Amino acid sequence: MTETRKCEQCGTLFAPRREHARFCSARCRVAWNRQHASDPPAQAGALGWTITAMRDTIDRLLRARASDQPHGFAAISEAVWWVTLVDATLVRYHPDVYDGVLEGYDAGERRVIDGTFGGLRFVRNWMGFHLDHSDFIEPQCSPGSPGAGLIADWTWRSLPEPVLAALPERGREWEMTRYREYQAQLAGRPLGETFDRAAAFLLRAWNAGPLVPLRARGGPSSVRD
Repeated sequence: MTETRKCEQCGTLFAPRREHARFCSARCRVAWNRQHASDPPAQAGALGWTITAMRDTIDRLLRARASDQPHGFAAISEAVWWVTLVDATLVRYHPDVYDGVLEGYDAGERRVIDGTFGGLRFVRNWMGFHLDHSDFIEPQCSPGSPGAGLIADWTWRSLPEPVLAALPERGREWEMTRYREYQAQLAGRPLGETFDRAAAFLLRAWNAGPLVPLRARGGPSSVRD
């Protein structure tokens, strides 16, 4: 049975096409945004703090070296959590800004960005709960080796299809989509590439203006110098 939600503007029941969808139509979304033209100070401040935490976490991850796998796995889990939290918040509370920035990319880039976030949502839902960290991540150094490599150079492993029988039909559809996006955009690629792309897009959406570098204006365009 297809999942339905109540539109937060008009109250109509609708089948969401997006994980965090709140409105049944673009008209309702625009009407709600007009009625809530600005965020309450507390909400705006909380999102700004979350953006800063995400940025700092990813900056540390992309520069970090790890000679032991548990340390690396913990750093990766933290980065996944912050990225997916910021992404969900922007999609839920600032969908017009989010979609507007996404439209600034060509079709191929949009597919890659959408797929990257879908893949990270799959990691968030499964890593540490249904699958071990080592099922997802291929370290590029031997445990205990004296020359620790960059965590950013570790890669995402390819995974078999997940067993989703316990989920409702709509949940299975979403989770299979996330799994396919993981396989297409993350599997076999370096972690640093994934987090760099995700953070750059989210910060551009947060700035809601001209495309800006991941660091302060005038700095390098990526946290990986």
